Amino acid sequence: MWKRKELKDKAKKVVKKNYWTAIVVCFLIALLTGEFGTSIIGIWQSNDSMDPNYIIHKQSKTENNDKKEEKKETNDIFSKEYIKKTFDETQIKILETIEVNLNSAMKSQKYIFKIWDAIESFSKNYTQLGIVLCIASVIAVAFTIFIADPLIVGGKKYFLKARKGSNTKIGIIAEVYQKEHWFNVAMIMFLRNIYNALWYLTIIGGIIKTYEYRMIPYILADNPKIERKAAFKLSKQMMKKNKWKTFILDMSFFGWNFLSVITFGLLSILYINPYNAATIAELYSILKKKAIEEKYDYYELIKENC
Repeated sequence: MWKRKELKDKAKKVVKKNYWTAIVVCFLIALLTGEFGTSIIGIWQSNDSMDPNYIIHKQSKTENNDKKEEKKETNDIFSKEYIKKTFDETQIKILETIEVNLNSAMKSQKYIFKIWDAIESFSKNYTQLGIVLCIASVIAVAFTIFIADPLIVGGKKYFLKARKGSNTKIGIIAEVYQKEHWFNVAMIMFLRNIYNALWYLTIIGGIIKTYEYRMIPYILADNPKIERKAAFKLSKQMMKKNKWKTFILDMSFFGWNFLSVITFGLLSILYINPYNAATIAELYSILKKKAIEEKYDYYELIKENC
């Protein structure tokens, strides 16, 4: 049975021993993948540019600036104008914090929004825009699959190594890009993202599966050669009866994330991101130990790196 306080206390010690390298690792991951939703980069990504209909809607608003449709739109309860009129500054910051965290949970599916942009632009007869967005979508998908997702796994590997010593080398994050590991890691992470995206069509199912698949990057960090079936099965077994507790663990960072928002993400870069990452690495180490002790299916595939 694990406790949040114990995980966090251990994580603080890990960050203290590896402070500067941990900051660099988290900054690179935030910059290139959007992994940390409350970093400066994550906040930028939470804006309208991540809305599937952003480009088309923005163009429509420009063209119809004086039309009644825009007036109706500003009265919509989801519009920014309505929010500004209805909520005070503190309440807006709280809403932004929630939005950022939801975007972070959905980060792996954001390139699907770009594809949707392209499809809708063709349906609206914006042919040239559609072609540009198609090209952008291909680049975004390729970058996500072959660069960003493996980098996320590399970050997990760094924090698993950092648990065992100080001044952990940043170069550890590049190990997943080795020829014999890269493709397997990329494909399993890609499948995890696709499954998550499909499950999010049911809303609740998406949230549940996000937590069920939570340990897959760590399992890949432990054994980048592991097969898809084994990685998914192990994560499912590890997270059984731990999904709600992990959700509460995530929510325990809400106060920190709120502070990050009012410091424009600077606090995330300098402390929260490494602290959060180290905490989840501690959680994985406990769940892994239990998996080995209770001999979960495929446990021998992650036993070697204990």
